[in-house]
Parts: sequence; structure tokens; C-alpha cells
Amino acid sequence: MKLRKVLIALMLLSVWGGSMIFADATVQKVRVIVNGSELDENGVLQDGKTYLPLRQIANTLQALTTWDENTKKVTVYKPNVHMFLFKASDKEVTFGNVDKNNRVSFMVFAQIDNLLTSVSAVKISIFDPFGNEKIIQQQAVNVTKDNFWFRTSDFKYFFDSAGKYSVRFFMKANDNDDWGQVSEKIITVQ
Repeated sequence: MKLRKVLIALMLLSVWGGSMIFADATVQKVRVIVNGSELDENGVLQDGKTYLPLRQIANTLQALTTWDENTKKVTVYKPNVHMFLFKASDKEVTFGNVDKNNRVSFMVFAQIDNLLTSVSAVKISIFDPFGNEKIIQQQAVNVTKDNFWFRTSDFKYFFDSAGKYSVRFFMKANDNDDWGQVSEKIITVQ
């Protein structure tokens, strides 16, 4: 009786192990590279179809995603967002380079079009070369049209380290959504 139970257990383990090996052989991990950068999460190739991590791809492409729980539908929106950085002292001079240890007063002007969803809030932040965020301006908006312009107040910032600083534009489709980055400008500090 004991030998019979051991044999049955061994047969079950063999079948289970064989099916796990077969399942692993039919599902392959796929490296995903977008614009030269590899994503943290891998895609999966199964039965000739590739399944990709949608939120990570949307974030990399600077697009918004919305999830509708009722219909189980995710929608990706990629608005065109063009940002311009103007020195506060001369509203007609754009800039992108700054000398180290300088305090610059500037404002951000953004032109948004091809916006195919409503937006509840916008945020513009600057990130230093170490990834630290300083919010330039954040506010609730009620945008339901496909284009709008946005201008920040004048903002003073001290560029104390050499490197790349990024000014990023974020949107929220709904108040309960996460911020989605939709544009980025780089300021080089030497």
C-alpha cells in the first residue's frame, strides 16, 4: 500500500514537472527596448504573440493611460506637448544651457494639442542630475478640448551642480490617476 502511494506521487510529480517544462518552453521572455532604453519589465512571447508591459511602454513614450474598471478597457493617449523655457528677465529669450552656480529666474510655456481626453490637473517639475524633484507649478485644470496653452509663474532655481537637469510636464486625466509624464526638456549645466 505504501509503495503504491509512493508510485502515484512519483507519477504525479513527473507529469507536473513535465508540464512545467513544456509551459516554460511555450512562453519565452522578450527583452523590450524603446528608443534605445531597455524596459525594466520583460515582455512575453506566447503562441507567436508578444505581450508587453503597457504602462511601462506608455510611460516611456510619454503617453497617458486610463483604466475603465466597468468595461475592463485601458486607453492610451499621446498628446503633443511642446515646452519652451523663457528667462524671466527677457520673455523673448529661450534657454537650454546654464553656467554652474547660477540662480536663474524662468518660466515654462507649454503648447498642448492632439489631446483626446479630458485633463483634471497639470504639473511641471524640475529634476536635478541626481533625480531630486522640485515642483515648479501644479494646479487643477478643467480641460475638455483638444488643445490648450499653459504658462507657469516665474520660478527661481539655483543650478548648483554640473549635469543634465530635466523639466518635465505631467498630466492627470482624472483626480484619482497617477501623474503621467507627457513631455521633457533638458537644461545642460556646465
